[in-house]
Amino acid sequence: MVSGLSSREANGRKLPTAVKIVIAGGFGVGKTTMVGTVSETKPLRTEEILTDESVGVDDVSGVERKETTTVAMDFGRITMRDEYVLYLFGTPGQERFWFMWDEVALGSLGAVVLADTRRLADCFPSVDYFERRGTPFVVAVNCFEGAKQYDLEEIQMALNLGPKVPVMLCDARSMESCKKVLIKLVLHAMRYRGLTPEAAAPQSV
Repeated sequence: MVSGLSSREANGRKLPTAVKIVIAGGFGVGKTTMVGTVSETKPLRTEEILTDESVGVDDVSGVERKETTTVAMDFGRITMRDEYVLYLFGTPGQERFWFMWDEVALGSLGAVVLADTRRLADCFPSVDYFERRGTPFVVAVNCFEGAKQYDLEEIQMALNLGPKVPVMLCDARSMESCKKVLIKLVLHAMRYRGLTPEAAAPQSV
């Protein structure tokens, strides 16, 4: 069985294939927002209020209005065409919580690396992590209001990504935008793992 995919049956009826997806990226990039936007169930969140003790530890430049932070993971679920159930696991962004990434990423089909052009370097650790693990991923640039927009090829070069790594724009607050990112990831991951995307992956949600 391919890592990240799990098929089940109940009462002789095939249930939707379970697909584990990781949502990663730097602090304040929109991981919690993305999971909450697409989840068809109430998302599980492990957010805590940012306190004075985080001053000098968490870099909030560019996201000064952020008041909470994920300390374990976010979890949500979305069904695609009654054939696939995507289980979304959002990782914590701060370096002090990186030790949890191995547990969150274990058994995943692929990952979405969210990027913010105001703090592009913040997604380097996520990119490096998934490259080292051999986990297929896409880079989704979250379009924050007021942030400078770059050409996608510029972002590809800035992150030193291989030519086959998809890079796309997204709005973590938009259901349709997030769906497009997830579909792109599933198709990319299927191809990466030598499967036939047309037969195995959803074309719409």
